[in-house]
Amino acid sequence: MKITSTIASNYRAVYFGGNWTVSNLKDTLQDITWQQANLKLDGFNSIVALVYHIHYFSRALLQVLKENQLTAHDKFSFDHPELNSQEEWIQFQETIFSEAEKISQLINNLPDDILLQNFVQEKYGNYYRNLHGIIEHAHYHLGQIVIIKKMILAI
Repeated sequence: MKITSTIASNYRAVYFGGNWTVSNLKDTLQDITWQQANLKLDGFNSIVALVYHIHYFSRALLQVLKENQLTAHDKFSFDHPELNSQEEWIQFQETIFSEAEKISQLINNLPDDILLQNFVQEKYGNYYRNLHGIIEHAHYHLGQIVIIKKMILAI
């Protein structure tokens, strides 16, 4: 098995399940309403903000994998759209999950020898570092989402 296939599987697992943490975005978000997703508690980010933030960097990765360009900026990574209905919340989730599938496929199709090559520019490190960084970042914020969800459901 290719290393990039394993990385693609790990990336996909944070969105759809099958990882060591037994936690993933799809299952975690499925029973959250749009009102709950928008709720900000005790100075924490909202669930919408965290989901957007996680996927912002995945979208940046998608751009790199398709066009070898990186135009994302950290300062915009929490600039999520305003969601005003359950339909918008569902559409938002469908979009990120669809894009996550595409990204997983693109990672899977990468040759292993790209992993030590520069990720767009030398200052960003190599592909291996960035692919794993996106997965680690997603798990970190997924943990926050799980805790915030528990707090919201306890209200």
